[in-house]
Amino acid sequence: MPGSMPASPSSGRGEPVIEIRPVRPTDYDAWLPLWDGYNEFYGRAGATALDPAITETTWKRFFDPGEPVFALVADTGGSLEGLAHYLYHRSTTRVEPVCYLQDLYTTPARRGHGIGRALIEGAYAEARRAGLQRVYWQTQESNTPGRRLYERIARHHGFIVYSHDV
Repeated sequence: MPGSMPASPSSGRGEPVIEIRPVRPTDYDAWLPLWDGYNEFYGRAGATALDPAITETTWKRFFDPGEPVFALVADTGGSLEGLAHYLYHRSTTRVEPVCYLQDLYTTPARRGHGIGRALIEGAYAEARRAGLQRVYWQTQESNTPGRRLYERIARHHGFIVYSHDV
């Protein structure tokens, strides 16, 4: 299981300290609204919402030592303000596995306060700890605020993602 990241210092603006840490089984009730908010952001709400079995399976995977799926949360003194879900997988371009940062979400009220960046840096730290050398992710082209952050802390390789459900 990933280790806890040290708490980041206060911004000096009276904002709470952010601790990036692995999700705990007792976090479910605080994690679920973040997960629902993330899915709603990407259009998976109401009639297009994920099947509850997917949420249940995803949650269970975080705590299954046989699964290469992990979750970090941004904890501001007992309140969860963001999440990052990532997984390790093999690659045909590297010997060691790579880390795919699959889900990243910060509560709307706390966007622009360093939580997204801290969660990404937490995933970077966990990947390094696991001996990996690459973390990558994708986002929608229209996610302008997210892309502003990503352009500062990662490299865009120009790929366009296609998918097809079979």
